[in-house]
Amino acid sequence: MTVLDLRLTQGLTPSGLPSVRLGEPWLDAYLDFLTARCRPNTVLAAGYDLKVFFTVIAKVPAEVTAADVLGFITTQRTGSADVAGPVVAVTDAAARAVSARTVRRRLSSINGFYTFLLARGDITANPVPLGLPTRREHDRPRKNGGSRTPLIRSPRTLPVILNPAEADALTAALRTHRDRAMVAAMLLGGLRRCEVLRLRLEDLHVGARRVFIAEGKGGHQRQVPISKRFFTALGDYLTLERPAEADQLGHGHVFCVLKGPRRGQPLSASGLDEVLAGARRRAGLGHLTCHQLRHTCLTRLREAGMALEAIQAQAGHASIESTRIYLHLGDEWLAGQYRRAAEAIDAQTLTDHPAAGHRADHRAAAPTSPVTTPAVAPAVAPAVAPAVAPAVAPAVAPVVAPVLGLRGRR
Repeated sequence: MTVLDLRLTQGLTPSGLPSVRLGEPWLDAYLDFLTARCRPNTVLAAGYDLKVFFTVIAKVPAEVTAADVLGFITTQRTGSADVAGPVVAVTDAAARAVSARTVRRRLSSINGFYTFLLARGDITANPVPLGLPTRREHDRPRKNGGSRTPLIRSPRTLPVILNPAEADALTAALRTHRDRAMVAAMLLGGLRRCEVLRLRLEDLHVGARRVFIAEGKGGHQRQVPISKRFFTALGDYLTLERPAEADQLGHGHVFCVLKGPRRGQPLSASGLDEVLAGARRRAGLGHLTCHQLRHTCLTRLREAGMALEAIQAQAGHASIESTRIYLHLGDEWLAGQYRRAAEAIDAQTLTDHPAAGHRADHRAAAPTSPVTTPAVAPAVAPAVAPAVAPAVAPAVAPVVAPVLGLRGRR
């Protein structure tokens, strides 16, 4: 068995695109393929996932089996060193390694790699199982594989958002106009961290109070309206704080490093995270990420009555299914929907119940009421009387006959 010694390295292709290498021919060929069709962060994540997988199983790509893949799941979810053990179900609280979502992403990277090799003809079968057969499929196998149980299940959890008091405390803890503008872009406009850092001067449309997202997730572009508060903080930053070195470097990025040896250069993701972490500590808040600010913005927009399709456009979601999570985060919307439905049900019940009770009382009183007996006689047609009389018992006939006009007739 050949053991791989993989080293994740980054560089540039001859055309200037970011390049990721692992030092194994098949893996490098797949990463080159991804580089031509995916975003740099996607390629980097796939490279890291593949490095983790082949480091854990300690085999070359051609020797990997389905048992290795299933053992990898066990190792990742339990932290166990036994990669040959069976797949076990554990909760996130009991897991000592990585989350279920991370394992699913790594399985997706592994499956994509072997699908690529299968399409090239390097292998004859993909060792990554599509899933485990259900009980019905095990008893009666189907040609197309039938339904399958996923190899790993990840629970659907709701993201944590800031309440208004926490948002105000965070904003007050920020020290510069630049920091306030960046946080406002995420908290008031719902921008992603990478979208904030990639903003250029030509992307700002102050008159329309919009920003142009030239490089969103997946390379998609969109126009995003943002509150006046963002442009106020942005104007103060551009006027008072943005280094002159930024214009000399000519990169055009809006948000730059304010001091130190990198003064005037574009701010990095780690730099923005450091700014947010410092403000979080000064505000006395718990765990906080840039994406939580985005979730907070989109949730507040939904609570304010913004249509789900408009939130999808604001967030830059490719599918509205990703936007539906804000229906559950918007407590007031769900509570309002429930209250209206409950009131309609209660109103219908109160309307129908008295009528039903009245009919029941009327039926119970009819046979014994002395007042209603004479009132029935005029409603009986004379032609019906001869047919009714023979059916009346002899003991009852003397009482009923006068009412039906049958006195003396037998």
